[in-house]
Formats: sequence, structure tokens, C-alpha cells
Amino acid sequence: MCYMPCSVAMTLPSSEFFVPSPAFLRAWTVESKRPSRLLRINQQQLREYKLGRRTEICLELLQKEENLGPQDVLLRIQRRLPGERAYGPPVDLVWDTARGWTAGALQRQVADCCSLPVEKIEIAKYFPEKFEWLPVSSWSLQTTKRKKKKKQENLQGAPYYLKDGDTIGIKNLLVEDDGDFSTDRDDAGKEKQKQLALGGRKSQEALRGQSSSVVSGAESPGRPQRPEASLSIHVGSFR
Repeated sequence: MCYMPCSVAMTLPSSEFFVPSPAFLRAWTVESKRPSRLLRINQQQLREYKLGRRTEICLELLQKEENLGPQDVLLRIQRRLPGERAYGPPVDLVWDTARGWTAGALQRQVADCCSLPVEKIEIAKYFPEKFEWLPVSSWSLQTTKRKKKKKQENLQGAPYYLKDGDTIGIKNLLVEDDGDFSTDRDDAGKEKQKQLALGGRKSQEALRGQSSSVVSGAESPGRPQRPEASLSIHVGSFR
């Protein structure tokens, strides 16, 4: 995958940046230095996305044409390497959600892509900002007591919030059957976040301590007060 900021692409000569058609490009918004939201420019104009003035956009160059349909979702799938806490390179998967945003439908699509039995794979969505993997599994229909309406399974909602560009990890249960999806990089990222949070709390406590000392210093007198002198009044005689 090759990403290029729009500001860079616009400065390149045509000999270095040749694209046969817009179908060979993907446009993404950039958040936290990562591609975030896929802009389907072939379906609507860029101004219809109501992007902010400071929104960064990058371009992804494709090896072949791509025309995503309105019900297609672009996912990055990565197969876990057996015996290692690591994954192979990401591969694009276009998932047609016409039959629903269910875990079962996604598992079947992933299994077909990997040429594996659907019952022999386990998948999980990656949350890079938290360095966490959330296993994707079907859940039974739930009925609320008040409205008595069934809650339909939908991966677009909580807790997955599945969208274009999300990473899906795949575990082959034929060679690996533990429930761990994390990597050494995830462990290091969580530890760094923990240290940053701990450092932030210590800084806040230090600031509170300094504020308390300043207040107590302001309330204490700058110099000792003199003892009050006794007052005597003499009244003269005017007879």
C-alpha cells in the first residue's frame, strides 16, 4: 500500500505521478497520522462530505481499477502467523454487505478469501488507538422488556463500529487454537500508554501540591504583628 499526501501529489510532474483514471486511486482523510475515512469521490462530490478546512487527505495508489458499490466495505485482513505473535502483510477485502452486517456473513467472506472452512477460523477487529483486538462473534437476538423489540446483529454498531479501512485479524484454528490476538507491538504500545497516563497523574499531583503551597503562603502573614499597646485617655478639668 502506497499513501501520498495530496499536497505532495499536486507538486509532482505528470511523468512521476501518472494515473490512468480516478478508479486507480483511493482518497482517505488522515487522523492521528493514519488513513481514517474513505472518500468515495466516484459516488459523490468532495464538498458533500463537509470536511473541515484543516482536514488532511492522502491518496492511495492502486494496481488495478476499483469501483466500490454503495454496500461494499473495504477491509484490511491479516492472517496470524502460526507460533508467532505477529501477522502477515495486509490484504484488501471488499465485503458486500447486501445480505447484512452480521458476524456470520463477515466470517464466511473471510473464510472464502482465505480458502479455509468457516468453522476453522476466528476473526477479530483491531483498534489501533487502544492496541486491542476484539473478537468478532455472533450474538443471539436480545429482547428489551419495555418495547419487546428484537435487537438485530449489526457490526456497524457497538462494540465493533466496523467501517472502511478497519483491520481484521484472522486466526487459523487448524494450527492455532488459543484466544490471543495481540502482538509484542501491542504490549509495548499499551505499556507506553500506561507510562504516559502515570506521568500525567504525577504531573497533576505536583501541580496541585504547588497550588496548595502558594495558597497557604498567601494566607500566612509576611511579617509578625506587633502586640497591641494599651490606650489611656486623660480628661482635663475645665472649672
